[in-house]
Amino acid sequence: MRQLQDIDQERASMMTIVQLTSAFETLASMRISQIKNQVIQAQGFFDELWNIYIQLRVDSIFRFGRHNTKPVIDKELYIIITATGGFGGDIDQRVIDRTLKDYNPDKQDIIIVGRHGSVLLAQQGIKYKRFFELPASDHNINVEPLVLEIGQYKNSFVYYQTYISLMNQEIKRLELSTAIKQFNSLAGESKEVISEQTYIFEPSAFDVAAHLERSMLQITLGQVIFDSKLAQYASRFRAMSAANDKSKESFSDLNTLYNRTKRSIRDAQLKQIIIGLKMQA
Repeated sequence: MRQLQDIDQERASMMTIVQLTSAFETLASMRISQIKNQVIQAQGFFDELWNIYIQLRVDSIFRFGRHNTKPVIDKELYIIITATGGFGGDIDQRVIDRTLKDYNPDKQDIIIVGRHGSVLLAQQGIKYKRFFELPASDHNINVEPLVLEIGQYKNSFVYYQTYISLMNQEIKRLELSTAIKQFNSLAGESKEVISEQTYIFEPSAFDVAAHLERSMLQITLGQVIFDSKLAQYASRFRAMSAANDKSKESFSDLNTLYNRTKRSIRDAQLKQIIIGLKMQA
C-alpha cells in the first residue's frame, strides 16, 4: 500500500495543477474578449483607407507599396504565424504541416512569426529566411518589418490559425493581394475620382497610392495577427479546459485514495489496540 504522506503530496501537487489550468483558462477567455474589440475597430479604419485608395485609380494592380523601379524577388514569400509557446495544443503543428504541403524551397521563402513555429521547423530541418517574435501586446502591433519583407517579393501568402469559435479553430492560407481587396466591407466602389487634375500630390499620385497600400498592408497583417492570436487563445482555452477537467478528475481519485488509505491506517491501528487489550485481559 502506498504511504499516506506520498499520496498527500501528490494530491497537493494535483491541486496546484487544477488551480494553474483554471487560471490559464480564465486568462485566455479574457484575452479573446479584448482582441475581438480590437478587430472591430481596425475594420472601420481600413474601410476609410480603401475608399480613398480606389478613388485614386492610378493602377489596377496592387503593388504592395513598392515603387515601379524597385527590384522584386522572383519568388513567393510564405509568412507562418504561430504562438510563442506550446500551451495551445497541436494547432501550431497543423499550421506548419499545412504550409509544408505547398512549400518548395526553390520557389518560396519562409518567414516565421512566433518562436514555437521556429522550433517546429528546426525539428524538421526546414530553413527559413527570418524569424520575428509574436507581439506580446494586443495593442499597437508593429508590422512594419513584415511589410518591408513583403515588398521585396512578387507575391506573399500567410499561413495562420483562424478563430471560428471558442471550441473550433482552423488553418487558413491567405493570399495578401486578394485578401486586401476582400477585406474591404464597403459595398461597391466609389464613383468619385481623385486625380492630379483636381488635387495636388506630393511627391506624386503613385507615391500616395504606395503609402496607402503599405497602410492597408499593415492593417491587414495586424488583423491576421489578431485573428491568429484569437485562435491561439481559444486553442489554449480548450487545452487548459481539458487539462483542468483531467486534473480535477485525478485530484478526485487521489482524494478518494487518500481518504481510503487514511481509513485503512486507522482501522489497522484500532485493530492493534483491540488485540493489545485482549492480550492484557
